[in-house]
Amino acid sequence: MTAAAVPEPETYWAPGTTIEWVYQGAGLHPDLPNVRPMTVVRDDADGLVAWLAPGTPLIKPVLTDGRELRHAGPTGMFTEPRVLKLDIWHGTGILKVAPTGKRWSLWHFWNEDGSFSGWYVNLEAEHRRDASARRTTTTDYVLDLWITPDRVIEWKDEDELEGAVQAGRYTPEEADRITRDAHAAVEDIKAWTAPFSDNWHEWTAPPHWRLPDAPTGYEVAHITEELLS
Repeated sequence: MTAAAVPEPETYWAPGTTIEWVYQGAGLHPDLPNVRPMTVVRDDADGLVAWLAPGTPLIKPVLTDGRELRHAGPTGMFTEPRVLKLDIWHGTGILKVAPTGKRWSLWHFWNEDGSFSGWYVNLEAEHRRDASARRTTTTDYVLDLWITPDRVIEWKDEDELEGAVQAGRYTPEEADRITRDAHAAVEDIKAWTAPFSDNWHEWTAPPHWRLPDAPTGYEVAHITEELLS
């Protein structure tokens, strides 16, 4: 009689580790991911917390003329040809929390003056971790929620989820499940459970943290300013 196999312990990244937070391509564009280098703040059984610093170099899919995907409209953004672009994060930093067992991540946004502007619930698949590659991969579910500092909940991008169904990215049944995931998130918000209650909006990045390097190993298009004008 042989002993039962002992499962390998979960591997967590230490604070300060640079990882890639990846939204994999889908539908007609499975090989065109959105890749954001981020710095680990906390990583344990409760979930992953990571920081996207202002000015971070990243790779993202754009339309072939360099414009953001949303310029193609709520259906075309899923069907129009696209390429990968090397860019930087132009906004203020985002602190992202991916709670274990949830099909969403919670993003914390700040204004230019450092004041907190609100929480963003990004509906997405549970993350798949590759510890050796320092990468966590998920799929964006299009639908989102915005929570103001006084906890007012606003639904976002419902038209884009409808467009995703029309484009064939999601079936109506999958869209219904995504909507149910959003309603489940609303219940967590109303109960103000973790990670909402963890006070991450009071967190600040250590001043000695350096910007991550640009992602490598991706075929990036050369997009000139003339195309964008």
